[in-house]
Amino acid sequence: MLAAGCWLLTACGSSVWQLKMMDQARSAFSNLFGGEPLSYTRFSLARQVDGDNSHVEMKLAADEEENVDSNMRGNQTSITKPKRLNGYICYGIIAVIIFFLIGFMIGYLGYCKRVEPQGDCGKEAGTQPSCPEETEAFEPEEQLPGVPRIFWADLKSTLSDRLDAVDFTRAIKMLNENSYVPREAGSQKDSSLAFYIESQLRDYKLDKVWHDEHFVKIQVKGSSQNSVSIVSTSGDGSQAYSVENPEGYVAYSKAATVTGKLVHANFGTKQDFEDLNMPVNGSLVIVRAGKITFAEKVANAERLNAIGVLIYMDHSKFPIVNANLPVFGHAHLGTGDPYTPGFPSFNHTQFPPSQSSGLPNIPVQTISRAGAERLFQNMQGDCPSTWGTDSSCKLVSSQDKNVKLSVNNVLKEIRIFNVFGVIKGFEELDRYIIVGAQRDAWGPGAAKSSVGTSLLLTLARILSDMVLKGQFKPSRSIVFASWSGGDFGAVGATEWLEGYLSSLHLKAFTYINLDKAVVGTTNFKVSASPLLYSLIEKIMKDVKHPLTGLSLYRDSNWISKVKKLSLDNAAFPFLAYSGIPAVSFCFCEDTDYPYLDTPMDTYETLNGQVPQLNRVARAAAEVAGQLVMKLTHGVELDLNYEMYNDEILRFVKEMNLFRADIRDMGLNMQWLYSARGDFFRATSRLTTDYKNAEKTDRSVMREINDRIMKVEYHLLSPYVSPREFPFRHIFWGSGSHTLSALLEHLKLRKKLNGAFNQTLLENQLALATWTIQGAANALSGDIWDIDNEF
Repeated sequence: MLAAGCWLLTACGSSVWQLKMMDQARSAFSNLFGGEPLSYTRFSLARQVDGDNSHVEMKLAADEEENVDSNMRGNQTSITKPKRLNGYICYGIIAVIIFFLIGFMIGYLGYCKRVEPQGDCGKEAGTQPSCPEETEAFEPEEQLPGVPRIFWADLKSTLSDRLDAVDFTRAIKMLNENSYVPREAGSQKDSSLAFYIESQLRDYKLDKVWHDEHFVKIQVKGSSQNSVSIVSTSGDGSQAYSVENPEGYVAYSKAATVTGKLVHANFGTKQDFEDLNMPVNGSLVIVRAGKITFAEKVANAERLNAIGVLIYMDHSKFPIVNANLPVFGHAHLGTGDPYTPGFPSFNHTQFPPSQSSGLPNIPVQTISRAGAERLFQNMQGDCPSTWGTDSSCKLVSSQDKNVKLSVNNVLKEIRIFNVFGVIKGFEELDRYIIVGAQRDAWGPGAAKSSVGTSLLLTLARILSDMVLKGQFKPSRSIVFASWSGGDFGAVGATEWLEGYLSSLHLKAFTYINLDKAVVGTTNFKVSASPLLYSLIEKIMKDVKHPLTGLSLYRDSNWISKVKKLSLDNAAFPFLAYSGIPAVSFCFCEDTDYPYLDTPMDTYETLNGQVPQLNRVARAAAEVAGQLVMKLTHGVELDLNYEMYNDEILRFVKEMNLFRADIRDMGLNMQWLYSARGDFFRATSRLTTDYKNAEKTDRSVMREINDRIMKVEYHLLSPYVSPREFPFRHIFWGSGSHTLSALLEHLKLRKKLNGAFNQTLLENQLALATWTIQGAANALSGDIWDIDNEF
């Protein structure tokens, strides 16, 4: 009996120990999945709701038996349970083993599914695996039987195959038909083309197609001809003889007649005027086209009190241009309708009497190269050899000769149409990328607008068809936009931005500009927000050059060569005015395409200047298409917000060069250093949040993506009026609030101390610091996540 009792106690003790181990294991599993310890039964599933929180209560069958009669608890239970306990333990152990086996198999099969979509890549002995590096998949919430997941490699392949079948040259030629018919903004041809594009987008079965209309003011040539002539300084002007009655003109010039000596100022940059070493006040200025926009040339001349500006294309920079070729441009230092600054021109009855501060107060006119050479015959002094201009170039008009400029342009109110089509996203349809192209042109506009429009329509058709056939399932929406008024300073695009300014920065996360995407073959050039640099680099590595077959990625230092978006680029107002990351790219040469904004911008000229035009246009479409798909395909928004750490650090380093000057003024840069540090910590925290986030939790990923997409917006200065300074971006905008303006002002302290204003500098430094600090705070997330130490 004693031996039997000892055996029974030993068995009971062992069973109790096993029971405890099972309880601990069950608790560990429950904690592993972040919930309360759960018990399972085949039958009992009871949902309990408490306010907004609910959970499912699952009980052991044994527990249910215990609840049948509370009087049965106690010793009886402890005596009868051990008989069934060993069985439960065995079943439990088997269940645990099966659980781990199933989990292992699911994980293994899932891994194989991701890394083996390419079949037998690298199977053969002695060969290197040729599988692509990226095998990202868009995971549907519910995978339908027989429907394959959409992999990034498959998306790229499908896009490439479809682009191979497109005849781009035919589309460009068709859009450029009847090139002798004006397609200026508001013209009959411009409107007809708008409705044709709208009809095409409907045929492509996009989710929604619509258009809006704006009533805007542009400037056109008047009934009286503009003229340039030579007059004698000693007479009353009767000895004047005509140099030219130009066919081209500069929109938004002041309508006036002025007379004075003529001074050559190279390209008309600020540096050119400084190097000129000659006063231009009271004089007319003649400058070469190129380097900067017409509007910037005019603003620089007007700032030095010049009374008028002539612009020509010289032979050294534009060697293949006909000497008598007329040129068009505009002189508004801004974008949009300059007579409705800061608000949209939707309704022409609601225009208040106002105008943009960017309008010039002096007359401006383009002149042919032949006309410029006739002027040089009445001038003296050779142009500096460092300019690298034509040998005929002369510096200043003769003592007895003046130049008379007469501009008679008139304002004209027109109606323009913007056309839109959208492919709605499957997850975040209220977040969208915008792809846009200019439709109008002063001349035939083959390179200026027909190429971009053909790319826009091609991408809309292909991507829509891929969605309809289940080959593409974008998480976010894609908006295709055809703008009018582009030749007058992105009028259509800017008016649309002004109309929806309060909501666009909350919803639009990228703008892709297709204007002038193909004007050459040698180089692939990009201007973009730093947020897009990393993505652009991936695509450059992936897309082949249309002629060489080599990757577009040739230079690891390409980012340092990226130029700022220019004022005449339609992507500029998206970035500098609305705070939306934007990109513009081109296949081009080292020199400017000489036929833009001239009557020679025809399909025939473009086809002759760009060998294999069809292949180059296809490559441009592939770049844009991959940008669109990459930004709408994945769970995370593929914008590299950490790139602004480099931009801010670069600015701080430049400021450090003036540290002694700042200290002499009784100031210090401690707060700027602090703001820079907080921005760095905010980006690091956001990266950590992303890495730790559950990628299948849409609400968490949406919150992270919203923080990413607003980085650019928070770098718009909140301390200046968008009406007075519409381009408020501290890096890429214009005005005294920008970081470049702050640095320029600091340089004045040594260069021209009389023009230096310490109070202005103190304001510039404070506002720049707090704009960066505000961007860091916004990037950190909720207010309770900010841990700055001021």
